[in-house]
Amino acid sequence: MPIEQNEVLLAINQVSAAYGNRIILKNITLNVNRGEILAVVGPNGAGKTTLLRTVSGILKLKSGSVKTLGQNLTSLSSMQRASYLAVVPQARDLPGAYTVYQTILMGRTPHFGWLGRAKPADHHQVAQVMALTDTLCLSDRRIGELSGGEQQRVLLARALAQKTPVLLLDEPTAHLDLRHQSALLSLVATTTREQGLAVLLAAHDLNLIALYADRIAILVDGELYALGTPHEVLTPENIETAYQVAVRVITHPDHGTPLVLPDGHYAHHTTTTATTRE
Repeated sequence: MPIEQNEVLLAINQVSAAYGNRIILKNITLNVNRGEILAVVGPNGAGKTTLLRTVSGILKLKSGSVKTLGQNLTSLSSMQRASYLAVVPQARDLPGAYTVYQTILMGRTPHFGWLGRAKPADHHQVAQVMALTDTLCLSDRRIGELSGGEQQRVLLARALAQKTPVLLLDEPTAHLDLRHQSALLSLVATTTREQGLAVLLAAHDLNLIALYADRIAILVDGELYALGTPHEVLTPENIETAYQVAVRVITHPDHGTPLVLPDGHYAHHTTTTATTRE
């Protein structure tokens, strides 16, 4: 079935959120379409993880709404929300005693029914996503025995096993080496297109995200500063304003995507000036 372009699967409208009296997100409005990866970037403390926590229902909205397929997610129970969106956290604090198979099967919990037991269809779905994420060979191993990259693949498999239209990924490449970063994001991109998912992804690495994201949103101090394609958003002006650092942006020689480089001349000039002043 062809994917309908511009079909909004995740609608974040005028969302604000706070920790106590401290407002972290301020009137964020974003739509994520079917078959699209929208990456959220910004300096530390900009509100990236808070946005994902708010969309997932972990953090209560101060104002605004989050909807998917006509459902207002804030009005649903956690089990009901799990039928609409799945979360891929960073690979940390996982229950080390569970096997990989048991961990991925947990993603099927919203589908178990009133008996609370896995059915043949659930085991079939788990086998499919394990093949997709190259985790079949890890099936009987304990989570605590796995590397960070292996754990991250297991978390992605668990989320895909939920079979939801929306995926939220919180810095999925953190603590992974370059090979595993590319492999994981390539898998996410392929699955997003083939299954028609909507992916909201928080990330730090601008160059890596430029390769895989369809659109990028920059958050600064809890507000939406820029939104558009990688070419529209990853400009020296936007990056320097958001991150308070001078950069150059060139075209990647192989992929044609923006490539963000530190402005060596600026850095050298700043260092020289500081030394002279001392």
